[in-house]
Amino acid sequence: MLVDLHQVPAEGQAVDKAVHLPEDNAERQEFWLGGAVRVIGHISRTDLAEDRDARAFRLLGRVVADHLELACDRCLARFETTVREDLDLLFLPQSNNVARAGEDDRGLDQNELLVSFYRDDRIDLSHIAWEQIVLAIPMKPLCTPDCKGLCPDCGLNRNVASCSCVRDDVDPRWKVLNDLLDL
Repeated sequence: MLVDLHQVPAEGQAVDKAVHLPEDNAERQEFWLGGAVRVIGHISRTDLAEDRDARAFRLLGRVVADHLELACDRCLARFETTVREDLDLLFLPQSNNVARAGEDDRGLDQNELLVSFYRDDRIDLSHIAWEQIVLAIPMKPLCTPDCKGLCPDCGLNRNVASCSCVRDDVDPRWKVLNDLLDL
């Protein structure tokens, strides 16, 4: 879903679009979407103090995905969650995305993390929605905070049933000391 920046009036315009994301993550299976993702907000032109000629735009709003499925990191069961991520993005022309002469490699500061670039006077909302969903996914998604996970011996989901596996949790490097305690 593209927003044509030539159509954005001086006072800005409201954005409320349902975006269908491509299934680009099919081979990685990080998450599954059960419907469209909505991008809601307001886009307006903004002036930059350092570059008055740049056509900069600011998008304030939110990305909402109501039916996002993730796989639990402990038990591998799929569970549904929602994503509601606030947006405050600054868009600059792609021509501004160049390294400055003599500038060494350095990390990005907080303000530079909020900058995206547009091409051909259009902003791709599906790319923004995809990016924000990926950023919102926790590093270790859990179906519940107290998920017991899978048994490392038999693979049974310990949230569903108990297994009869006996675990010897003694590290083999400590076995000699453990044998001394048994004397």
